[in-house]
Amino acid sequence: MNGDDEAVAASADPSLPLDWRFSQVFGERSAGEEVQEAGVSSAVDIISAIEFDHSGDHLATGDRGGRVVLFERTDAKNSSGARRDLEETDYPLRHPEFRYKTEFQSHDPEFDYLKSLEIEEKINKIRWCQTANGALFLLSTNDKTIKFWKVQDKKIKKICDINSDPSRAVGNGTIATSVNGGVPEANNSFIPGGISSLRLPVIQVTSHESSPVARCRRVYSHAHDYHINSISNNSDGETFISADDLRINLWNLEISNQSFNIVDVKPAKMEDLSEVITSAEFHPTHCNMLAYSSSKGSIRLIDLRQSALCDSHSKLFEEPEAAGPKSFFTEIIASVSDIKFAKEGRYLLSRDYMTLKLWDINMDSGPVATFQVHEYLKPKLCDLYENDSIFDKFECCISGNGLRAATGSYSNLFRVFGVSPGSTETATLEASRNPTRRHIPIPSRPSRALSSITRVVSRGSESSGVDGNSNALDYTTKLLHLAWHPNENSIACAAANSLYMYYA
Repeated sequence: MNGDDEAVAASADPSLPLDWRFSQVFGERSAGEEVQEAGVSSAVDIISAIEFDHSGDHLATGDRGGRVVLFERTDAKNSSGARRDLEETDYPLRHPEFRYKTEFQSHDPEFDYLKSLEIEEKINKIRWCQTANGALFLLSTNDKTIKFWKVQDKKIKKICDINSDPSRAVGNGTIATSVNGGVPEANNSFIPGGISSLRLPVIQVTSHESSPVARCRRVYSHAHDYHINSISNNSDGETFISADDLRINLWNLEISNQSFNIVDVKPAKMEDLSEVITSAEFHPTHCNMLAYSSSKGSIRLIDLRQSALCDSHSKLFEEPEAAGPKSFFTEIIASVSDIKFAKEGRYLLSRDYMTLKLWDINMDSGPVATFQVHEYLKPKLCDLYENDSIFDKFECCISGNGLRAATGSYSNLFRVFGVSPGSTETATLEASRNPTRRHIPIPSRPSRALSSITRVVSRGSESSGVDGNSNALDYTTKLLHLAWHPNENSIACAAANSLYMYYA
């Protein structure tokens, strides 16, 4: 059985391990090419957010420069809505193919004069909203401000013909006539007997190809004192939440000047602060439920029907406390950096620094499965703390059928795990068309949110190590952001300023 036959077999039988292959790359740098830099330590074109829309036909990325780039799928459907024929492809199982659609400047750098604070333009999160009348809608946010965008194709109109002689056109385009002894005059149509006939030029306009135009519909601002780390759409299509380190606010998409605070973990005295909110996500089908994670490694499920202010949770998910002594790094590596609900909403995926965990929301005694991602880094926690790598926030994603999950690692690697009961499937891939190419270090700046309040000074020293297979590990190249196609086995992941697509 060749590779193509294996891909077809894996597609037919979800229990078989997937054979992952490179599909596309956008923005890959050639060897030795430096990333465009802005300021001292940030590269504006480094991707900071990735998100598929609900259909999987569109993909959005955000970068540190405040730009949002949209890609559209080209192989999915033809004009009649049917799947295209596969006779012109080399693959019996056609993989998703995307092309660049448009880009727009979503956020610009700002300065808070009251707090003497610079607000970066970096896009922290992107979330797609429901489409309407052929237009695309999405939310994007930086540290302080959320914006609601509408992207719609507009036809470009051009003049193709004018039936007048340019040499006889004067003034505002009227045709000169000869009166009073042959002297040409114009604009005398109101003189009695001055013009026997009046000719007006006829302009013919044709519509050419359409071009996507992005327009900001609403701006949701001045609602967060700390850095926004999450936004999430509700399944009702009308509301969404935004979360910072201490609060979660509920918004209506149609109302931008007010929001409702539903979670507030800020203590009366900041000296008593023991944990912060790290991520928040609405349940995919129940509009009254949402979950949020904390820097202590716990996940809280809350029900909006119980009370208006959801300071008390309906369920608490956390790892049972391990026996034995705790180290200085125990709480740091337990901090949950990202959570994702599975499509049907029963299972919840979480990522901390060392592991990927799968939770059943009906069972709060502990995770149903734990997958080791950085087990081999345990002996190097001191080095990781010294170079701030221990505060890196890796995202996670889960497949549409809920059978597999993926997350990133160092050296631009990402790992895929089978999460179904009894599955031992695991795969490690590098975000590169050439896995053996030499990595170019990318400047990185640690987050200055409260969740990393214990460490905000970046040190100049860089450390290297080895992974579980004794391969060289580069802490300066890290794959933090990735997204799984909602309906197919396809993953989009960001390595610096490059977007890589893989399929199985």
